[in-house]
Amino acid sequence: MSGSSLDGLDIVYVHLQEGASSIKDSSRKWEFSILHAACYPYSKEWRDKLAGARDLPAGEYLLLHTDYGQYLGEQVQRFIEEHHLHYQVQLIASHGHTTFHSPEHKMTAQLGDGAALAALTGINVVSDLRAMDVALGGQGAPIVPVGERLLLQDYAFFLNLGGIANVSAHGAGRGTESGQGGGFAAFDVCPANRVLNSLAGLAGKEYDDNGALAASGKIDEELLRRLNKLPYYDKVYPKSLANEFGTETVLPMIREAGLTVEDALRTFVEHIAIQVRRAAAELVQTNGRGGEQAGNGRMLVTGGGAHNGFLIGRLRELLLPMGIEVMVPDVQLVDYKEALVMALIGVLRWREENNVYASVTGASRDSIGGAVWIGQEV
Repeated sequence: MSGSSLDGLDIVYVHLQEGASSIKDSSRKWEFSILHAACYPYSKEWRDKLAGARDLPAGEYLLLHTDYGQYLGEQVQRFIEEHHLHYQVQLIASHGHTTFHSPEHKMTAQLGDGAALAALTGINVVSDLRAMDVALGGQGAPIVPVGERLLLQDYAFFLNLGGIANVSAHGAGRGTESGQGGGFAAFDVCPANRVLNSLAGLAGKEYDDNGALAASGKIDEELLRRLNKLPYYDKVYPKSLANEFGTETVLPMIREAGLTVEDALRTFVEHIAIQVRRAAAELVQTNGRGGEQAGNGRMLVTGGGAHNGFLIGRLRELLLPMGIEVMVPDVQLVDYKEALVMALIGVLRWREENNVYASVTGASRDSIGGAVWIGQEV
């Protein structure tokens, strides 16, 4: 998994076992074990290549797609070597790195040629995980809820604080009675780490460690008001965000305000917290029962932003009055939940079972997403 924050490539070695369900309207529950995990930071060269991919001519973009597939294969081989996993890996599920995401045109694109990855490793690969849902008129995002539904049934709400913040909930959604994803809703909330990290970079830091810079700043009420009035937030879900919303819409607004780095971070942290509260309130409203079907109002928070203690504190202050308890799990699940879910999505694709829910994405139906590449010799 490579996220929009461009911090590195997440790889997990996972054992998955189908088991019984703990929710009456769910077909089954899967057990999981993360046996090994690693994040390989990108070199400056690769970070620049991925960040600039959208601006490349078509031919150069396709060459990068192939080169990045080779890079993924090399990193998988490195991971296998470091953890002594030779001949143990049965399937690679590769999300790739999202470059273009335009569901209104039924198009999404992730760098990382699955054929190159399969050819280099000699292992079967599932890639292009979002394309089928988008072709069916869906947002192609979020796709993580299938894992939340089948792997993490002890929570009512889920918040991922990655480059983009997204939220999901059991027992919510409009018109979700049909399909395997019925009673589960999810959508992108707002930009998160991609903007926070960019602002921290102005102070010479890769990220705001534990939110210390933000905690020392002051809220600019005018900028906060303008951010909260952006049209995206008034759209009803299903909805999703492209990375450019943060880099090309939000960041210029913050820069134009002329704030100190501390005040800019403090203001944007507040914006994230307010939008998460707004999103949670919408999910509670459409559920009608306040998330009581599962998890007793507990919200599992993962992604890099879960390490930002100041942001987590603000979320707790805003969500507790709604009866939602913010829960930060162990570090492994915080950092590798998305990679874990990609593994499950790959296994479901291999078994030819639905792995993307129309109730979440707005597609015309649930779907089996992913292209299969046979890397092993027959």
